[in-house]
Amino acid sequence: MNTSFARIWLRAEGLAALLGATLLYRMFHLPWSWFFILFFAPDLTMLGYLAGPRLGALAYNLGHTYALAVVVLGAGLISEIIGRPRLALLGVSLIWCAHIGFDRMLGYGLKSPEGFKLTHLGRLGPDRHQAG
Repeated sequence: MNTSFARIWLRAEGLAALLGATLLYRMFHLPWSWFFILFFAPDLTMLGYLAGPRLGALAYNLGHTYALAVVVLGAGLISEIIGRPRLALLGVSLIWCAHIGFDRMLGYGLKSPEGFKLTHLGRLGPDRHQAG
């Protein structure tokens, strides 16, 4: 089954997440120095691959799933609502969401334990057109 149509939508969704998180970051007047310093921090999860593909995929996916980033974002928003703002929570979570959106926009997806180049958005690299 050809699922290339879904990749276009998932990339557009990534662009929307990148733009939305970046606009919220601006709206909360958070320091841009944090944004530029921490933007690629989630990619440090690739170090998990030093322990093998299974642990590497788990570490990478934990660092590249919206689920954890949104939990941290929720905590930051709640702290803002109750009048005890935790700007670090808001900042880190919005940067995290922007990074995930950026990766999805470029076609990088969650990794399979079978290999780094196998993602939920398809294969990466020159062999991306192969079936499987």
